[in-house]
Amino acid sequence: MLALFALVSLLTYHINRRNGNMKMDENIVGMLATSKAGHDRDSVYVIIRVDDEYIYVADGEGRTTKNPKRKNRKHIQLIRKKSLPGLDNGFEDLDIKRIIKEYRKEREERNV
Repeated sequence: MLALFALVSLLTYHINRRNGNMKMDENIVGMLATSKAGHDRDSVYVIIRVDDEYIYVADGEGRTTKNPKRKNRKHIQLIRKKSLPGLDNGFEDLDIKRIIKEYRKEREERNV
């Protein structure tokens, strides 16, 4: 009986994941993410706000904290290695640019 429950749970997980129905944690604000779809595919962003349907991201340059990019949840891939600590006043564009630059530098060093 337990094996059947585990199998059903596993199948439900994979079906939901394939269809994009998995809910992201609400504490993902401040994490790095890449865009999986759109003209900005493979761009690195920091998640600055989350609502029911969309995630708002910024890169500190073209997309600032005052004008974030709205992305569908299923078009975002989280990078769990880095996280920008939330500030009381929100996020600063300079901090966002710095953490993205550090991440790109680390990624280039690993790929060399």
